[in-house]
Amino acid sequence: MPSKSPTPSMPSAPTASRRRRMRRSAATAVATAALLAFTATACGPSDSKTSAASGGSSATGGSHLPGSLPTSLDALKKWKDGGWQNWDKWARKAQDFTNPIIKGHWGQKRLAQAKAAPDVGLRDAALGSGNGVSNPMPRPVNAREVAQPYHRNMAPVGKIFFDSPQGAMVCSGTIVEDPAHPGKSNLVWTAGHCVHSGKRGGWMRNTIFVPSYNDNGVPMSRVGRTSSRQITPYGKFWADWVITSNEWINQGEESDAGWPYDFAVLHVKPEDGGGKSLQETVGAAAQVWFNAPTGQGFSSLQAFGYPSAAPYDGARMMGCLDRPVSYTVAQGTPAMDRIGCTMTPGSSGGGWFVNRGGKLTLVSNTSIGPKGGSGWLAGPHLGPEAQQVFETMSRKFANQ
Repeated sequence: MPSKSPTPSMPSAPTASRRRRMRRSAATAVATAALLAFTATACGPSDSKTSAASGGSSATGGSHLPGSLPTSLDALKKWKDGGWQNWDKWARKAQDFTNPIIKGHWGQKRLAQAKAAPDVGLRDAALGSGNGVSNPMPRPVNAREVAQPYHRNMAPVGKIFFDSPQGAMVCSGTIVEDPAHPGKSNLVWTAGHCVHSGKRGGWMRNTIFVPSYNDNGVPMSRVGRTSSRQITPYGKFWADWVITSNEWINQGEESDAGWPYDFAVLHVKPEDGGGKSLQETVGAAAQVWFNAPTGQGFSSLQAFGYPSAAPYDGARMMGCLDRPVSYTVAQGTPAMDRIGCTMTPGSSGGGWFVNRGGKLTLVSNTSIGPKGGSGWLAGPHLGPEAQQVFETMSRKFANQ
């Protein structure tokens, strides 16, 4: 079993009353301290650059049900009663995303049964070899479990659940700061393939984010019998708007050229309602650094996620520390970053972090790894395309 990182002295699990009292600054500081425990530091320019970006793809959500989806209250009821399982007309265009809340859909047993499909976001280890622009494959780095309870040590990280034609699946995600709503963000960063299947498919359904999932890391065999206060300590948050890149929608999974654009942002709202934002509820969020150094521009960084394929079962939050190297998967596309890491499917979408100015800072997300195995992970460099996706989302909800 991977070794655990030290556990700082912090308050007990977040009960309802404690959630109201938890200070955002304290939780964020602890997450940054946990990152520092892995000695991840950033090298390079002190300020990110802002530049013009190519277009991203936005999607409407909530109860808006366009096109082939239900368009009346009766049809909406049928959708919630199981009509969502009809994948014959799979919405794929940016404007056709929908994700109405279905209370009770993600019970603890169903959460425990969701799996990471082996073919989601993973490619052969030979990907990118022979093109003369990738650095040598990094040596495997054994993933370590984050110290429990997770909300004390890496509060912004959580698990994403969604339905696909292959069944219930999982990814990982990170709460990120929203410049339009300082301290009150409802934004979650993840991978594009966690929300949209790419060129030949469409939008995933019933997409939710669970921060600090399984807070005390109980074995998956016990998740269905464990108190919801431990499994979903802050509740469940449904995506009501999703944005990913045009490059991913038009090329994802079909072409290797889609992987450097494998990122997405969710705007979420709590399943049970309430006036508090996701960031206020959890007490933490990471800032995003666009146009950060690439490859070995960082002395090291830390990747987090919930790996679900063997030897893991999706119950534990894990992390890997390594120095990234450049990795080009298709000619003419931006270089990705690659690290040694034994995390497996399920960790897709999980954030890659550095400490920047004493703040937990996201610089990439897990996208691909060796098909049928483990040992390395690659993530997109968050350049102008990623910045456009993020800023489009922030502007959309700036006055709400």
